[in-house]
Order: sequence, then C-alpha cells, then structure tokens
Amino acid sequence: MNTTKVMGILNVTPDSFSDGGSYDLPDRALAHAVEMQDAGADWIDIGAESTRPGFLPLSVTKEWSRLENVLPLLLKTLVIPVSIDTYKADIAARALELGVAMVNDVWGGLADPNMFKVVAESNALYVLMHNSTKEPFPGVDPVRKVREQLERRIELALAAGMEERQIILDPGIGFGKTQPQNLMLINRLNELKIPPFPLLIGPSRKSVIGHVLDLPVEERQEGTAAAVAVSIARGVDFIRVHDVRAMARVARMADAIVGQVVAQ
Repeated sequence: MNTTKVMGILNVTPDSFSDGGSYDLPDRALAHAVEMQDAGADWIDIGAESTRPGFLPLSVTKEWSRLENVLPLLLKTLVIPVSIDTYKADIAARALELGVAMVNDVWGGLADPNMFKVVAESNALYVLMHNSTKEPFPGVDPVRKVREQLERRIELALAAGMEERQIILDPGIGFGKTQPQNLMLINRLNELKIPPFPLLIGPSRKSVIGHVLDLPVEERQEGTAAAVAVSIARGVDFIRVHDVRAMARVARMADAIVGQVVAQ
C-alpha cells in the first residue's frame, strides 16, 4: 500500500499568514521541528520568507540571515530530511551545500532563471509549483491550463539538466487562482498526475478553507483535514501541513481506505 508523505511546515518568519513570529528564533524552530518529527512528519520544510498575499520580497542577505543559524541545527539534529522553501537560486545553493535534500520553489523556476541549473547540479529533489501573478484561466478549464503550464515547466527543467527523479509537482493551491478554482483543482487532482512525477499539495489553513467555512486561520484544522483526505483519494503523494500530528492520522486513515479500494 502506498503511504502519503507528510511534510511539516516550519516558518522562521515574523509575518507568515498562519504562524508568523512563533518560530523565528533558532531554539524555538528546532524544538518545533523535533515536535513535528515526533508527531509523524516525513519531511521538514523550512521557509524564511512569507509568501502570503501581498508579501514584501526579501533580499538574499535578509532571507539567509534567518536561515544560517537554524539550518545547521536542523540538519544535525533531525533524523528526517529537510527541505528549503525558497524561490531564490542563491538561497537554494547555500542550503544544498549544507545538506538539505529538497528545494520547494513556489514559483517553479519562474522567479529565478538560475534555479533549475542549481538544482540540476545537486542530487536534491525539487518541488515545481504552479504559480502566476494574475488569474491565468479566463475562459478555459483551469485544471487543463495548470497541467499544460506544469508540463511546459517540466520540459524547461529537464532541458536545464534536471533528472525526472528529482521533480515533484504542486498545483499551487492559493497562488494565482480564485477560490472556486482552488476547490476544483483539489477535486480534480487526479487529472494533474503526470507520470512519473509525484504530486504534492499544500492546502493547510489556506484562505480557500476560510472562505468556505468562514473561519479564521487558527480554526481551519477540520477544513484542512477534508482537503487532505480528498487529495489523497485523488492520488496525491505528499501533503504539506502545519498540524502534523492530526494530518498524519488523517493521511494514515485515507491511505488505508484508498489502499482497500485499489486492492479490490
């Protein structure tokens, strides 16, 4: 039976939409990472720049200043692999040199033309996420359009020297989509399966959940659980979440149900 991989979110930022300022000191960040590892995380994904709507981009120097003290602690202490959440090739290169095993790029190489080359020269995995500066689907099927745009980014990543085994796809829930489009993408994730690439989704506490349930960020766990369960039923391979203990249980149960269906 396939098991969904759980990626725990570690924001070392003062301004992330969900938990900004909670883990921006190295000792707090490490403690939370260990807590998520013990709760069932398979990966820890650390980010030092908020990508919430309306965020202000950081310089490479500022972003690295938030990472340089905590990354070595994580890599030394954790027994699970670490991913770096960045769209800047310079940050990715420094983190890869320290030993991170994955680059999670919310711009899928669009923001920094050197990103594909940096990852291609490593042995790391790469999350290629769909993103857009504006709603990219007027008058067309958004699921088909996301798939087409992901396929084009895959071609460019491979042309830059990346290997197929490195690439993981992410439809980018909450990035450049309307709320109905976000819901449609989750419901039709099976149409975004592009072999042989695994599929990752990050619905955790997103505004689409707040929109449907009319709830603030801190009350979106049940909505996240529903999105996670449906995503697993549609064939997703990785979930990126804040509430690791609860979502690892949701994933384990969903995996058991899906496994029974597949076995019939």
